[in-house]
Amino acid sequence: MIKIAIVDDELLAREVLEEYCSKINNFELVLSTGNPIEFVNFIQQNKIDLVFLDIEMPELNGMGILRSMIKSPKVILTTAYSEYALESYDYGVVDYLLKPIKLERFLQAINKVSTLNITEPKTNNKKETLTIKHEGLPVTVPFKSILYIQSFGNYLKIFTDTRMYLISETLINITTLLSENFQRTHKSYIVNLNRATKATRTYLLIEDKQVPVSAMYKVVVFEKLKALAKP
Repeated sequence: MIKIAIVDDELLAREVLEEYCSKINNFELVLSTGNPIEFVNFIQQNKIDLVFLDIEMPELNGMGILRSMIKSPKVILTTAYSEYALESYDYGVVDYLLKPIKLERFLQAINKVSTLNITEPKTNNKKETLTIKHEGLPVTVPFKSILYIQSFGNYLKIFTDTRMYLISETLINITTLLSENFQRTHKSYIVNLNRATKATRTYLLIEDKQVPVSAMYKVVVFEKLKALAKP
């Protein structure tokens, strides 16, 4: 089980996150508090794997907690403000959620947790293909051939080197089936970051397609691009 803490002085925000966490089978909520000092004391004596941490709180804010912790759990920051986004990634946070937090965005954040070895370790046999059902038949698509995926009503368009597949699926569900180099860039797009040939503040160039990058995903997209560029 992944032991979860929620630290937020807004009762409604805590209740929303508590409800979302209750939907995840391997999450165990061990602390939900509006008092940051209570959390600091709790973590000294108890194991926590992941904390949803508000930034703006009285007495001690989330950034202060991040700076003070020598050995910290994985952190997903929650806030109504975006000005701390870039600084927060200096502390290795998993994600940065802007309030009000939607379930879809929450799920995107916790999907990143599994890549950080909080869940049970994966085998060495990395999955390199995506199996989809196209026109009633199973089709295996290599990850490396996928350029980007676009939401299209109740369907998805999967654009590859050779063709486009139209399948009945959601972006949330397909995200869990993809490798870590795939990233949501917009409410309607997931891209294979390995296939991006140009990056600007508002779009990624994938082949000859300008795939939009929205403000919500910009920080995560560019952090992952930087990580992929490292030798």
